[in-house]
Amino acid sequence: MKLDLLNKQINLRDLKKLKTAHKLAAAAFELTLERGLDGFVVNDLVQRAGYSRRTFANYYSCKEEAVVAVVLNYENAPTVDELVAEMKEHESPLDIFYHLMKMQFTTNLLKKLQQLVSLSKQYPTLEPYILSVFQHFQEEAVKVVRILSDGRYPEAYHHQLAGALYGAILPSIDGSLQITFSEELKTDNVINFEQYLESTFDYLRNGFI
Repeated sequence: MKLDLLNKQINLRDLKKLKTAHKLAAAAFELTLERGLDGFVVNDLVQRAGYSRRTFANYYSCKEEAVVAVVLNYENAPTVDELVAEMKEHESPLDIFYHLMKMQFTTNLLKKLQQLVSLSKQYPTLEPYILSVFQHFQEEAVKVVRILSDGRYPEAYHHQLAGALYGAILPSIDGSLQITFSEELKTDNVINFEQYLESTFDYLRNGFI
């Protein structure tokens, strides 16, 4: 029943609309990397993506929103079936978040998030949209964990746990910590992201002792 509920949420998405949104966002992101945020207008964006300005207006309020949305429409996103297959029955919310975040934060996604944060330092108008995107990831994760937890934990618990976990990811993206997203081994000054994520969950499981 729980899996049916999750799949229903996903199947209601209009795949054609998601594809259009992704193409527009990808074009905005590419142009920003090539020319800078001030180096193009919406007409340039829609021309590259192959859509009209009216279509753009149906999806995004401005080019800043489109640029950041590239991480919301990334390809090969984990499916609910894949998530459930990774888990044992009656796993705790912490363990569900563990499986979900390992699938969610791919190397491709993390690098794009890091690029966006870097761009926002040059173009501050991107900042509120980046925060909205991160909030979106967190809220979607809470929805999944809430359903899979099957009411075994208080509602506030999911939000508190998500806040701690997603907050811990930020230093790996904003440059506060030197973290690599490749398979390279950690050094004295650089931490591998997968190792960083593992240590975050270890600290939560052990109470930061």
